[in-house]
Amino acid sequence: MLLSACESVPEVLAPPENDGVYGFANSCYAVATLLPGGETRWLASDGESFAFTAQSADAGTAFLMRPADLATYLFFDSDRGYLVAEEGALSRKTTLQSSVELIDETFRSPAEWHLEEAPDDPDRFLLKNYQTDGYLTTDGATASVEDAALVTFYPRTGCATFPELSLDAEGAVTHTTWPDGDVFGFVDTHTHMFTNLGFGGGGMFHGAPFHPLGVEHALADCTTYHGEDGRRDLIGYLFSGLDGLTADDLLSVVIAGMTPEPDHKTDGYPTFSDWPDAVHSATHQVQYYRWLERAYLGGLRLIVQHATTNSALCEFIAGIDAQKVRYSCNDMVAVDHEIAGAYALERYIDAQSGGPGKGWFRIVKSPAEAREVIESGHLAVILGIETSNLFDCFLTPREGFPTCDEAWVRSQLDHYYDMGVRAIFPVHKFDNQFSAGDGDRNVGQLGSLINSGQYSNFVTDCPEGPIVFDKGDVRFGGLNMPRDDYFAPPPLDMSGFADNPIAALSPLLDELKQPPLEGNYCQNAGLTPLGETLLEEMMHRGMIIEIDHMPRRSYVRAFELLTAADYPAVGSHGNNNDGLLYELGGVSKTSLGRCGDPSRPGAMADRLRERVALIKEHGGYPAEGFGFDLNGFAGGSGLRPRFGPDADCESPQSNPVTYPFDSFAGDVTFTHPQLGQRSVDFNTEGMIHVGLLPELIQDARQTGATDADLEPLFRSAEGYLRMWERAEQRAAALRRAAPDGESH
Repeated sequence: MLLSACESVPEVLAPPENDGVYGFANSCYAVATLLPGGETRWLASDGESFAFTAQSADAGTAFLMRPADLATYLFFDSDRGYLVAEEGALSRKTTLQSSVELIDETFRSPAEWHLEEAPDDPDRFLLKNYQTDGYLTTDGATASVEDAALVTFYPRTGCATFPELSLDAEGAVTHTTWPDGDVFGFVDTHTHMFTNLGFGGGGMFHGAPFHPLGVEHALADCTTYHGEDGRRDLIGYLFSGLDGLTADDLLSVVIAGMTPEPDHKTDGYPTFSDWPDAVHSATHQVQYYRWLERAYLGGLRLIVQHATTNSALCEFIAGIDAQKVRYSCNDMVAVDHEIAGAYALERYIDAQSGGPGKGWFRIVKSPAEAREVIESGHLAVILGIETSNLFDCFLTPREGFPTCDEAWVRSQLDHYYDMGVRAIFPVHKFDNQFSAGDGDRNVGQLGSLINSGQYSNFVTDCPEGPIVFDKGDVRFGGLNMPRDDYFAPPPLDMSGFADNPIAALSPLLDELKQPPLEGNYCQNAGLTPLGETLLEEMMHRGMIIEIDHMPRRSYVRAFELLTAADYPAVGSHGNNNDGLLYELGGVSKTSLGRCGDPSRPGAMADRLRERVALIKEHGGYPAEGFGFDLNGFAGGSGLRPRFGPDADCESPQSNPVTYPFDSFAGDVTFTHPQLGQRSVDFNTEGMIHVGLLPELIQDARQTGATDADLEPLFRSAEGYLRMWERAEQRAAALRRAAPDGESH
C-alpha cells in the first residue's frame, strides 16, 4: 500500500564490510536480518530460545563465531550457550551431544551452521543447519531456501572465549631453509593421529586430534567408553600387562568385561588427572592439534600419518560387550575414516586460520609439494596405511569380499593413491595374502589366529637378517603348529568370533594354558607372490614402502627386490639393515637419549651421532628423524623423564628444562606447558604428548648437546624428501623399462 505523508520508510542499515564466508572465524558478531516491513532486527535470546526480536545491535546477542569446518560455524553466546535448530524451531543449548558420545555415525550436531552467500548479494548470507538441513528464517527454520532469512553480521564486543587449550608458545615460524637451500626441520616418520577412528570408532581408543564442537568433545571424560575408573579399557590393560597374565587371568578379564582393579582416572578436559600420557597409556589421544601445533613451532616440519586399526581387538572388545562401535571393525573401513579425518583436520585448521589453504597443516602428495609447504613455513603431512588386512586381503578369504588377486591389488593401489595415500606397510601384525605377520608374540600371536583360523607358524630354522619383531620366545606355546603350506586350509573356524569371542576361544583354553616356547623363533613363511606384486606395483607408482613390520623371511626377500630395482624404502621402526638401507637412499628413524651423563656433556645425542656416522659410511644424506609411533601401542619408554619416580637414569641428573626457552631455530619462545587446569612438569612427567617435543630437544641441549650435534635432526625432513624424490625418480625409470601393459 501507499505510505501517508506522516509515515516514513524504515532505515535499512548498510551491511558491514566482510571477507566472505570464511572471514568471520573466532570473532564477535551480532546477527541481523530485515523483517518484511524493512526493519532491521537482531537475533536475541530469552534464555531458552533465540528470535529476531532485538531492535539494536547492542540489545542483540553477541556471538563468538567459532568455525567447526570451512564456512561452518558454532554460534556461541556470552553465557556459553549455542544457537541450535530443532524441528523447525530455534533453541539455546549449553550442552551439545556428538556422534561418538551417542555411538551414532550419522549424527551431526544441530549447533553447526553452514554459511552461504545470499543470491545476488555478497554482503548478506544464508545460514543452513547441518542436522535439519533447514535454513534460518525470521521466526525459526525452514527447508525452503526462498523463505530463508538474509542475515548480516555486525561486529560486537563482549563475547565469551571459546574453550580451547593454550599453545604456551610465542612467535611464528620464520626459519624454513638452511643456508644451502635444504629445508629446515625434523620429520616424525611414524605417527597415528586418528587412532580414535580405528577400532570401530566407538572410543576404544579415546580422544580425537580435533572435534568440530571443540576440545570439550575431542578430549572429554572417557567414562562412557572406558567405564568407571577406566575398567573397561581392556585394550590398554592387555597391552600394558599381557606379559604377566596367565591364561586364567585373561579368561577372567574376558568374562567380566573389565579389569580386576581400577585402571585410570577418566576425566579429560579441563582437569586431565591421568591422561594424556604417552609414557604409560596406550589408549588415550596424545596428538591433539594444538599439541601438534606446538611441536611444529618447535621444528617439526614433516609427519607421516599412518591410518591404523586392529579388527581382531575391535571384535573382541565389542563382542564381549565391553564397549560399543559406531561402524564395522573391518580394517579398511577404519582406514577410510582415518584418511577422511586427516582431510577434515586440514579443513578445520584452515577454517580457524581464515579459509582454504591458510592453515599450517598441509596434506601433501608429492615431494615437490612437500618442499613448497615446508619452505612456506608450514607442516607437510604424508598419508599412509599401517594395518594387517590391507585392501581386505585376508589370509583366509571371507565371504562378501572381492578376490584378492593382482587386478584387485592394482585397483586398490590406484584408489588409495587417488585418495592421497603415499606410504604403505604391506603387512602389520597378522598374516595376510602378502606376507606372514610381523611375528609379534603377544596380542599379535593370538590375534593372528583369530584373524585367519591358522595356528602360529614359528620355527627355529631362521634366516640371517635384520630383526625387529620376529624374534625370541613364543608367548602362547600351545598355539604354535608350524605348517609347510602357508595357504593350507585353516584348521579352526573363527568366523563366529565377532559375535561371541568367548565361545570361539573356549575350545582353545588348554592350548592357551601351555607354557611359552623358549628360543630364537621366527615366522616359517615370508613374502608371497602377491606380496612381491604389491611391492613392484608400489615401486612403479613411486610410493613409500615401509618394511619394518615384515618378518625375517619377508624382509630378506623384500630387500632383494628393492636392491634389484635400486629403490629406497623406509624403516620407521628403526631398522636399517646394518646400513644397507641407506645405500638404496632409504631412511629410518632414531631417538635422543633420556639420561644425561655428568662426566660427558652431550651424551643424550649419542644415538643421533652414531646413526649419522653410519649413514655417512653408507653414502646417505647425513640426517635422521624421529619415529615416535604416538597413538600406536608401542609404549613410551623413550619419552620418560630424567627426574622423579618415573626416571630410569643410573647417574644423578642436573640441568632440568626451565622456562622460557627458545626453539632451536630461535624464532619461537616456549613457556610452561598447561593442560587446561593442570600444569605439566616435563622434567618429572616426560613427553606425555607431542606438544612437549620442544622440551625433549631442549632437554638434550640442557645437558650439553650442541647445535652441531642436533643439526642432522633438523635436516631430517630434507633427508626424508630426498628418499621420496629418489622413489619417484626410480619409479619413472622402472615404468620406462617395463614392457607395455605389464604394470600400471
